[in-house]
Amino acid sequence: MTSVMEKFRAGRHTVGERWRAMPRWVHWLVVAAVIAFFYALPNKEFYQWLGPIPTTGSNFGQVLFGMSIYVLLAVGLNIVVGFAGLLDLGYFGFFAVGAYTVAVLTSPSSDLKTVWPWLTVLPVAVALAMASGVLLGLPTLRLRGDYLAIVTLGFAEMIRLTATSAPFLKGQRGFNQVPHPPGKYADGTPVFGVLDPRPYYWLVLTVIILVVLGVRNLTRSRVGRAWVAIREDEDAAQLMGVPTFKFKLWAFASGAAIGGLAGALFAGKQNFVNNQSFELLNSIIILAAVILGGSGNILGAIVGGGLAYYLIERFRGVELFGIELYQYRFAFFGLTLIVMMIYRPQGLIANRRRAAEFKDRRKEVIVGG
Repeated sequence: MTSVMEKFRAGRHTVGERWRAMPRWVHWLVVAAVIAFFYALPNKEFYQWLGPIPTTGSNFGQVLFGMSIYVLLAVGLNIVVGFAGLLDLGYFGFFAVGAYTVAVLTSPSSDLKTVWPWLTVLPVAVALAMASGVLLGLPTLRLRGDYLAIVTLGFAEMIRLTATSAPFLKGQRGFNQVPHPPGKYADGTPVFGVLDPRPYYWLVLTVIILVVLGVRNLTRSRVGRAWVAIREDEDAAQLMGVPTFKFKLWAFASGAAIGGLAGALFAGKQNFVNNQSFELLNSIIILAAVILGGSGNILGAIVGGGLAYYLIERFRGVELFGIELYQYRFAFFGLTLIVMMIYRPQGLIANRRRAAEFKDRRKEVIVGG
C-alpha cells in the first residue's frame, strides 16, 4: 500500500514538473481556454452538455453569479489569511460596508435622497470598505491569533447589529430600487436587467480576472514577500527589519477593498439590500472556502470559493426518499470540510510552502511514532 501511494505522489510531482517545464505560450493557451470555458458556462446551449453539473432546483446563471461573488470574496480574504497569516472571522463586514454604501447613496428610499448612478458610487464603496479595514486594523493588528479573530468577529457583529437597529439603515425593510450597472443593447433594452443573471456573472468574472492579476503582481512584489515573512514567523520578520504592522495593515486594507467591491457588485445585482444578507455564517463559509481550496494559493482560493457556494446550492430542489436535501446542506458542507481536513489539510490546491510544511510535520509524526 505504501509503495502504491509513493508512486502516486511521485507521478503527481512529475506532472507538476512537466507543467512548469512547458513553454510559456502553452500556459497562456490553457489559461485562455479555461477563461473561455467560464465565459461560455452560463449559456444553456453550452451547459446542457455538462451532465449533472448544472443545478436543477435553481437558475444555473444565478448560481454562477453567487459562485463568482464567493470567489471574489475568497480571493480577498486569502490576502489576509493565506498570505499575511491573519485570522479574520469578520470579513463579511467589509462586504456589508460596500453593499450598504451603494444602497444608501443610490436608492430612492434612502434618507439622503442622493440617487447617485451605480458606476459613480462603485469607487466610493471600495474606498469606504478600505477605510473601514484601516480603521479596524490600526488599533487591533498588534493582536495575534485568537485575540485578533475575536476582534474581527466583533467587527462583523457590530456591522450586522447596526444594520438591524439603526433607523438610517432600515433593518429588514432595507433599501429598494438600488440601480443596476449601466449599459444598453442596440435596441435600447438594458444589458443588466432583472430576469437574466448572465450579464452580472460576466461582469463579476471580468472583475475577478482583473483582481487576480493585481493580487498576483502584488504577492510577487516586496509587499508579498513581507506578507509571507510575517505569516511564517512575525517575530523573525520584525528582527530582520520588516515593518510588520505596516504590511499587516496593507493586507487588511487590500482584503477589505476587494470585499467592499464584491458587496457593491452584489447590491447592483440584487436591486435590494437589507440586514438579512450579512449573517456571521457567511464569514465562516468564506474562511472555510479559503482553507478548502488551499490557503495562500490564489488558484486554491478561486476553487474553494466557487466550490463552497456550489456545494451549498447543489442540493436545492433535490430529494432523496422524500427528504428535501437542501435543509441538510450545511451538514453536507461540514462533512466535506471534515474529510478534507483529515486527508488533505493543506487544501485542494496547496501552496508549495504550506504543502512542504505539512509533509515535514507528517514525517515528524512518523518518526516520533
